[in-house]
Amino acid sequence: MRLIERYLFRQLLGPTLLATAALVALALLARTLSEFDVLVEQRQSALVFLKIIVLALPQLFSIMMPLALFVAALVALNRLHTEQEIVVCFAGGMSRWSVISPAMRLAVFAALISLISGLWLQPWSARQIRETAFEIKTDVASTLVQPGQFTEPGPGLTVYAQSIDRDNKIQNLFIHQEGPNGAASTYSSREAEIATRKGQPVLIMRHGSNQQFSRQGVLQYTSFDEYTFDLSSLFKTDELLHYKIADRYPHELFFPDMTQEWEQRNAGKMLAEGHSRFAGPLYNIALMTMALAAVLGGSFSRMGYGKRIAAVGAAAGVVRIVGFGVQAACEDSAWLNLLQYLVPLAAMWWGFAQIFRQKVSACRKPKPIEPSPAWTGAV
Repeated sequence: MRLIERYLFRQLLGPTLLATAALVALALLARTLSEFDVLVEQRQSALVFLKIIVLALPQLFSIMMPLALFVAALVALNRLHTEQEIVVCFAGGMSRWSVISPAMRLAVFAALISLISGLWLQPWSARQIRETAFEIKTDVASTLVQPGQFTEPGPGLTVYAQSIDRDNKIQNLFIHQEGPNGAASTYSSREAEIATRKGQPVLIMRHGSNQQFSRQGVLQYTSFDEYTFDLSSLFKTDELLHYKIADRYPHELFFPDMTQEWEQRNAGKMLAEGHSRFAGPLYNIALMTMALAAVLGGSFSRMGYGKRIAAVGAAAGVVRIVGFGVQAACEDSAWLNLLQYLVPLAAMWWGFAQIFRQKVSACRKPKPIEPSPAWTGAV
């Protein structure tokens, strides 16, 4: 790139990075609020919570990148155009393609990043989130006790606790367990905690009592300073981890295992998701060309381009919404997957048509001023 093109590239890169960071931060905040129950209700550690949030970044990044490019390009190009820097570029003999080439290079670079993220990074992070969520769901020890609520973590088992302090100490615990043949046991303790012994989860109760009712109705009462309640039987589950469509890699989406019933039913959805992984990055280029058309697609104006930018902004929103709608429609009709590529390509064609609609006219040499007839006879 020439010096002036590198300058234009830097003027676009800065706002793009800032806009991307701002939009991803907003989306990340919304994701943080939605995942906050991992800390509150499921009582997972802060590291697990942070892991889920960080793993959500690739998906949020792919969604926000085209919008960030569009917003940043509008801001940067509008400033360059109103300050007549782009006019100077045209006056210096630069063609329209030379002026827009830094923006197009940035858009292509963003599209490549989105493509790599969508093909490999995004499904990998989605799988990590799915596996973490599965571990939390099957972690009976973390959901065994809900402060102030009666829970049934297993068949015939009822648990109640008054509160749980910051050190994960359970206060005023009550456990009722129904055994075979009508026998029942009731445990109560002033304090308890969940621990691990020999690789198995246990519940250690302190300063409590145990009441057992036999099948004959005989009551046995004992008190204890410390009692260990085995939780390993609660961890036996037949539930299996299942990856959803968004968690799959491209080869799994385009070539599903038709011997499995679930993949047979969702073959159309998987194919639509696979094509969207390749068509989605094109929106980076499409929205960039629309942003360029909003600023460079008309005549120069010192008053700004508010109306034109607003109109193109609305059109860009419609294009992206139509893209999502087409992807949803492709789940039922495989031939519609072609439209997933045609929508961004049509937006590109419109943008380039607006940009190159008016050719830059060369600066004409001013005509010499001819003397008036009144002065021709004067000596």
